[in-house]
This record gives sequence, structure tokens and C-alpha cells, in this order.
Amino acid sequence: MRFPDRSKAGQLLAEKLAEYANRPDVVVLALPRGGVPVGFEVASVLNAPLDIVVVRKLGVPHHEELAMGAIASGNVRVLNREIIDWLDLADTVIEQVTEIESVELWRREQAYRGSAPPLELAGKTVILVDDGVATGSTMRAAVAVVRSQKPARIVIAVPTAPASTAKELCNEVDDFICVISPEAFVGVGQWYEDFRQVSDETTRAIYTRRLRENRGP
Repeated sequence: MRFPDRSKAGQLLAEKLAEYANRPDVVVLALPRGGVPVGFEVASVLNAPLDIVVVRKLGVPHHEELAMGAIASGNVRVLNREIIDWLDLADTVIEQVTEIESVELWRREQAYRGSAPPLELAGKTVILVDDGVATGSTMRAAVAVVRSQKPARIVIAVPTAPASTAKELCNEVDDFICVISPEAFVGVGQWYEDFRQVSDETTRAIYTRRLRENRGP
């Protein structure tokens, strides 16, 4: 099967998260940009507040699609030592890429969140949502951000992930929920009919819409 788009993927994912519905201790945390439309649907169905966590992949120079790690809000950095050692990447290269991506991370924080404060995660069940994972580097950075805030429970929920990555991530959180988890996996986009890029404007609009719904009339 393939998902028609991210919204439908979010609805199908929410069905697998029914046990977390209507619970005051649950927070849905979406990874911009692709994870926000998915997270919106999950939060709406579960009747839970939605927040965002900005994470940036650290791509290998000249092979940016290959992740050597990721950074996230709160000065968190997760490195993929297997890739770094395999390519014998110098520390100076890692630091240069980190500096460049840190600037973009800050810009996105301002573009998406504006002045809205992040939700309190301590003691909460946090459901981390993206439109899919491939290597898992970005999601691991998000997990590190959340864990530093002392949640009661961390759940990763994604529409699709390769079976190998799903198995690895299962060991790092309290629960891992996935709709499609194939052995053969080229990329997240192959499991969507519509996988067009989500703009900054759309991301902010979805986030602020759910923020208003969280607050009520």
C-alpha cells in the first residue's frame, strides 16, 4: 500500500495509537516539516496538544542525503559513528556542518514557533511523530531532546520505516508504532503518492491552528 498523502497517513497512524486517546498526560510532538501534517491528524484524533521539535540532519559533504548525525533544539547533537568512521570524517568537517545546520535550525524555530513557548514535557507521555524514518538519525536526536526533559514515557509513531531501523528504535523508546515497516526500503517518499515538500508557511499555519484548538474558544 501507499499513503495518498501525509494527512491520510496521520489518520491511519492515529488508529494504531487509540490507547493514548483522551488522556491528559499525552503530548504529540511533531518533527517539521513533513511530520507536522501527520502530527496534526494524530493530535486531533487523540484529542491531545500538538507541539514541534526542530531537528536538522547533518549530511555528509557532497553526499548530503547520507546522514552522519543530527542536531535538535536545546543544543542536542547525535552522531552516527558508524558513518563517520567508515568515511574517516575529520572533526573539523563535522563541526563545520553542525555550525551551518545550527543557523538553519534557529531560523526554523523562529519561522514555525514564533513567540509561542514549548509545551511542558516533564512527566508526560510524549508521542514523537514524523512522516517516516529511514536511518533514524533525526528521530534519535528528537528522542534525546525529549529525554532531557524527563518525560514519563516516549513513544515514536511514524507511518513508515524500514524493518531494520524500526527494530533499532524499538530498543530506544517505550513504544514504537508504525503502519508500514518493509524489509525493502529505498526512502520515505516511495510510500506516498503525494510527497511534495511542506512549506514553512504551511508548517506554521498547521502548528498555530492546533495551538488555537488546544486553547479552546
